Amino acid sequence: MLNEENATLEAHLNEEQRKLLSGLDSPAKIQAYLDTTAYRPEYSNLCPLRVMQTGRAHCLDGAVFAAAALRRLGFPPLLVDIFPDPGMDDDHVLAVFRRSGRWGAVAKSNFVGLRYRDPVYRDLRELVMSYFEQFYNVDGIKTLRTYTPPLNLARFDRLGWEWNDAGVDAIEQALLKRRRIAVISPEMAAALAPVDPITYQAGLLIANPEGLYQPKTSREA
Repeated sequence: MLNEENATLEAHLNEEQRKLLSGLDSPAKIQAYLDTTAYRPEYSNLCPLRVMQTGRAHCLDGAVFAAAALRRLGFPPLLVDIFPDPGMDDDHVLAVFRRSGRWGAVAKSNFVGLRYRDPVYRDLRELVMSYFEQFYNVDGIKTLRTYTPPLNLARFDRLGWEWNDAGVDAIEQALLKRRRIAVISPEMAAALAPVDPITYQAGLLIANPEGLYQPKTSREA
């Protein structure tokens, strides 16, 4: 059980961290902060407090940080996970928010095109599909296939996920167990055109090579 006196993120912050968070007063500013963090290739998870302490994040770290920061602005802390077929690519986690009935997202990514979305999308599927052309692997294959319903991180408050890495581990496991909603059929996937060279190169402008997923087909080649 958590101590009552330590049951908020605020209790764990120093003055510099409080100032940082108070300055993130819009979804776009949360995204701008995440863009300053170095992309982290490790498979371990960091809570929002540790993201601030280290200045590093991968997509789940960044989405959980964004969810915590969005919560401070009055949005519920919601994550959506978007998936490839197994062995093709990494999944990608979005912190989603809704304004004036439209959905947007904040995200940390190793790819340029998998980050922020303004809240202009009518529903979650429309938001997810805005990532379709930019969700590709190192072989140039478009890999987005499914997404999850939103997961409200308030369910994990008892684990102190905002300041405790183990809480983020529990969030990851919950995301992996959630129902997945298909966005294209197998027939559509088989007929997809490869990513064009200009889009491919542009998407990798900020990439940390150590964090690029190597598909099974590449590893076996």
